[in-house]
Amino acid sequence: MEGKDSPSSMAVESSTPSTTVPASEGTHKEKHFESSEIVRDVIIGMSDGLTVPFALAAGLSGTSAASSIVVTAGLAEVAAGAIAMGLGGYLAAKSDSDHYKREQKREMEEIVCVPEKEAQEVADILAKFGLQPSEYKPVVESIRKRPSDWLEFMMRFELGLEKPDPTRALKSAGTIAISYVIGGLIPLIPYMVIPHVQRALYYSVGITLVALFVFGYFKGLLTGMSALKSAFQTALVGALASAAAFGLARAIQAADHTQTNSTSGQISHGNRKLLYYPYS
Repeated sequence: MEGKDSPSSMAVESSTPSTTVPASEGTHKEKHFESSEIVRDVIIGMSDGLTVPFALAAGLSGTSAASSIVVTAGLAEVAAGAIAMGLGGYLAAKSDSDHYKREQKREMEEIVCVPEKEAQEVADILAKFGLQPSEYKPVVESIRKRPSDWLEFMMRFELGLEKPDPTRALKSAGTIAISYVIGGLIPLIPYMVIPHVQRALYYSVGITLVALFVFGYFKGLLTGMSALKSAFQTALVGALASAAAFGLARAIQAADHTQTNSTSGQISHGNRKLLYYPYS
């Protein structure tokens, strides 16, 4: 009868397993953070750039120096610091690249000279992942037929070394230096527009602490830390550094002022002696 399913069709339908795929599974996209090296360089440059010139400016403000002197000294420090930090990043990345090349050459020599020993090392590595001899022996034999893949396998799984980006050194140097300059200019902006050094100091403290807090917040988001915890830690480090520099500058200024007054008193006392005893 029309409008009703036949028993045979119902049987076919009931015996067919459901193959419905969840919508979330079909559209799943893995999200991995792939710019960790760049972010690390930005963090290194920005954190030092915000902290060191900030502490220097606060220290000079403690000596009652003019705003123009603070700006001049701050810009000089930013330039020198950016060059030094960039060079440090370049040398560090270059050192990693050179180390990788040395180990790669040594590992290739071992593959050529002692292949059985290196093949056993491959087997040992696979065994650590829970593979049985019957499972990893075909893999070992297969990888021995491809020397370049064998070399890469040993570099990664035996030595724990990833092949570095050949442009990594220059990228690291540029990223760190630029980040340092950007961070270093923030504490100096108030001194550029406010001639009164103490007022400029207050504004510098305010905008730098805000910048440190915001920077620490995003650093926490990118590195997987608690964003608020990272923000407070970063701001606290900057505040302590500037407070230490300011206090040290004030202490040196007070000591110098005391010594100057003492020297002036001795000179004045000597002049009085000459006045009362002109023939002595």
